Amino acid sequence: MCAACDHLPLTRRHVLAGAAASVLMGDETVRASEALVEPRLQIDKVGEGARPRVALTLDACSGHTDFTLLDALIARRIAATLFVTGLWLERNPQAIARIKDHLDLFEIGNHGGRHLAAIWGRSAPFGVKAAGSPEAVQNEVLSGERAILSVFGKKPQWFRGATALYSAPAVPLIAGMGYAVAGYSLNGDAGASLSAGAVTQRVERAQNGDVILAHLNHPERPCGKGLVNGLASLQSQGVTFVHLGNVWASSRASQL
Repeated sequence: MCAACDHLPLTRRHVLAGAAASVLMGDETVRASEALVEPRLQIDKVGEGARPRVALTLDACSGHTDFTLLDALIARRIAATLFVTGLWLERNPQAIARIKDHLDLFEIGNHGGRHLAAIWGRSAPFGVKAAGSPEAVQNEVLSGERAILSVFGKKPQWFRGATALYSAPAVPLIAGMGYAVAGYSLNGDAGASLSAGAVTQRVERAQNGDVILAHLNHPERPCGKGLVNGLASLQSQGVTFVHLGNVWASSRASQL
């Protein structure tokens, strides 16, 4: 993920709160349809007495691959849904080969063709360029889909846009293209910006039904090691890791 995507949760909340406040205060320069939404997602919880389950989702935005993290997932048999961009697929043939050898563990999700945010207009949250229009959002989704089809031969079920922020009308637009929009309930690494210890502390607090968001494409940073440690802690607590596609998931979109 590009350096501009390295944001903290507080910053994200401020952006959303500011957009929502403009609408509520009647600012005519911001229409309700332009407010940014951040879909939340949890998977259905298992009943009492069953092993808790958590969905791990990893964004591969661009750049390279954290093979320490990828190999740990394989060694520990941890299932994950990988949201890949066309950019990342172009640059990581070795990682793709590893993933193809273990498709029982890895579900592939669409993260867009060029890592453009699914946002109308010229907004650039966290420095990430917006697609800019409904047509451009459609192209971002379809170009990502084409890249995934060319590599894996199967259309994904899930889409997550760059920054995980959306213009409100983009969510039903993407759903109308046959995708479930993948939010999350636990931000594991804050855009790959946290220390290993901070990531471990966040992740090991995951609860039954949580969807974790973290990143696969930062081998130069310590967050991957922290994620591995947090996931190992969850395994020791009896947590089962599942793909988003293996469970009936329900999402709720909200302005935070």
